[in-house]
Amino acid sequence: QLAALSQVLRLERSRRTGIVFPLQKLERYLAPGTDTARFRLFQPGLAALQRAEALFRPDRGHSIDYVSSAVRMDHAPPPALPEVCFIGRSNVGKSSLIRALFSLAPEVEVRVSKTPGHTKKMNFFKVGKYFTLVDMPGYGYHAPQDFVEMVEAYLQERRNLKRTFLLVDGVVGLQKTDHIAVEMLEEFGIPYVMVLTKIDRASKGVLLKNVLEIQEFVKENTQGCFPQLFLVSSLEFSGVHLLRCFVAHVTGNLPTVEAS
Repeated sequence: QLAALSQVLRLERSRRTGIVFPLQKLERYLAPGTDTARFRLFQPGLAALQRAEALFRPDRGHSIDYVSSAVRMDHAPPPALPEVCFIGRSNVGKSSLIRALFSLAPEVEVRVSKTPGHTKKMNFFKVGKYFTLVDMPGYGYHAPQDFVEMVEAYLQERRNLKRTFLLVDGVVGLQKTDHIAVEMLEEFGIPYVMVLTKIDRASKGVLLKNVLEIQEFVKENTQGCFPQLFLVSSLEFSGVHLLRCFVAHVTGNLPTVEAS
């Protein structure tokens, strides 16, 4: 039910804030005087959240479709629309998050497997005439054999790529393979943002520790990473509405974002 913003708005205020802005909900657990400016860099108002949700809701004149899969760039669909891609370790919850983003379009099939590393190809989803979303294979132990060639070629050649979403497990935080992914994105000069997944599975203490460590890492070691971390739970829909809004924004479909 919480896939729709209208349902979230019916909740009492504290729970509503926790669903839409989960990062801000952690502020109460911080030491007094802690700088929280990076918690609120992207803080859209209700109108912007609603406009973004409309992009993820199909209707008669607006369809959301799985387009195709590709293992090589010459198999990828033409780069006609602004594009975002989602990358992360195997079993980080990437396909589950994409399914949550598309939950208002249940006819769109996003395969979610219990077996890590199920995604072996680049899967392209077209959101009307507005943008394309790409589900990339997971890296790490279960990565496809030609993962590096596939992903590096995509990141370097895809001229319509507007933002890469690097997913990190909220329970375990940044891992060695995530550092390698960051180095690759930094080397190629690709603008990206980090998304902390599975936040419903992490205790408040673990989640806060990982958030602060990652934000410090981003501040000290990156140039292409958006300074604000995004927190999501595909199960509870925490952060999903905000992420939809950020996708709409970076693809040029939400040029003005009002502060609430």
